[in-house]
Amino acid sequence: MEWHDRAIVLSVRPHGETSVVAILLTASHGRHAGLVRGGRSRRQAGVLQTGNIVAAQWRARLPDQLGTLVIEPEEAVASALLGDPLRLACLASACALAERTLAERLPCESLFTATEVLARQLRQETSHWDAAYVRWELGLLDVLGYGLDLKRCALTGSTEELVWVSPRSGRAVSATAGEPWKDKLLELPGFLVGAAGSRPDDILAGLKLTGHFLGHHVLAGERTGLPAARQRLVDKLSGQSTTCSGTMTS
Repeated sequence: MEWHDRAIVLSVRPHGETSVVAILLTASHGRHAGLVRGGRSRRQAGVLQTGNIVAAQWRARLPDQLGTLVIEPEEAVASALLGDPLRLACLASACALAERTLAERLPCESLFTATEVLARQLRQETSHWDAAYVRWELGLLDVLGYGLDLKRCALTGSTEELVWVSPRSGRAVSATAGEPWKDKLLELPGFLVGAAGSRPDDILAGLKLTGHFLGHHVLAGERTGLPAARQRLVDKLSGQSTTCSGTMTS
């Protein structure tokens, strides 16, 4: 059994004295693991960083075996972000969520493409990477079968003043229709429904929205909940939001 594919490194864990087991998000073979012999060497360790884009060759005697991987570098995303801990935390969060939520070996080309696009946006100084990341989580929910309907109000059918989301149905609710239940609804930030620009608080609201459905639907029943890497991203963004608010006040 053998295949060649492009992939994004999601994580690695040691195996024996010199090897590692690498978890990849591949373009055509979904989330896929394999043994990388010599993966703990200095050269291979640099290639097998979370978020890097690589060329992968997998081989096994039988299809259900772990198999071995030969990895070659394509784009060193992680090292390019070492000077920006916030963007690096975003990359780590996306990789951790993909590893935790995707079924093993189930092809998911759309999410691979979206993750590759996100990785490239993170390296662009002028990109709105934080808003792009929230949209990436919305895309992940859609791939997993929990897509949100943010196009019209669930109660009236209106496409105007969509400011809430039902935590049960994942459908948008307009300001007027949702007023009696606003304390029980989730905030829908404007940048997700076509408004221009986004503030730090809007990003946090978007992450609270997607986090609710990831935690209460996709990962419901799991004791560990959302990955620690995602919480670190939220914490860093919360600190940034606090700093921005303090600067505006002063």
